Amino acid sequence: MALGKDVIELQDRISYQFSDVSYLDAALTHSSYTNEMRSRGIKAVSNERLEFLGDAVLQLVISEHLYSSYSNYREGALTKMRQQLVCEKTLARIASSIDLGSYVNLGNGEEITECRSRPKILADALEALIAAVYLDCLDNESDAYKFVVLSLFEGEIFLASQQKTDFKSQLQQLAEQDGAALLEYKVILEEGPEHNKRFTVAAYINNNEVGRGSGSTKKLAETQAAKMALKLFGVVI
Repeated sequence: MALGKDVIELQDRISYQFSDVSYLDAALTHSSYTNEMRSRGIKAVSNERLEFLGDAVLQLVISEHLYSSYSNYREGALTKMRQQLVCEKTLARIASSIDLGSYVNLGNGEEITECRSRPKILADALEALIAAVYLDCLDNESDAYKFVVLSLFEGEIFLASQQKTDFKSQLQQLAEQDGAALLEYKVILEEGPEHNKRFTVAAYINNNEVGRGSGSTKKLAETQAAKMALKLFGVVI
């Protein structure tokens, strides 16, 4: 078996001190360590159940934050932000930033194969850690777990908010609110030599032009047309 580093340092890294450190111990125990201990007749709880709970806690805290902080974002944009924030790649990146892998208790086989840096193990451990904080807070009737989550995700939330908005998807959602509304894009002008084309595209809803845009590709021109249409409908961009 391969024990992780002292958890006192980890508590400092996440700015949270556990009242019941057994939650933290469980969050940092990989199933490979549990299986190895079981073979020796010793019981050890793995972080798999905590991982399950942590996923739900994370989804809720991130959803609440996005809902309250980005009131001008439509449901589709909020969903995309949340998906970007709770995906394995983002979780693993955050886990790496606090060196979470070095605190995980692993079986010898996993240690040999350098699993401490494997994205899935890091992501799972972070979800388990979030659940551990949540349960400890629950025992103390505290909502400090929200602060822990948002502090860990602060940089990633900012990056997600800076991503280019999918104007075409937003316009499609807006059109669908009107039931049978049909959204179409039509090239109305194509100019320039073959190696340097310039396209002008108009967006139509039920054959009514609602926006126009230009670009070096049809896709870029459609995006600009959708952006203009959204402004016409009063959508804050």
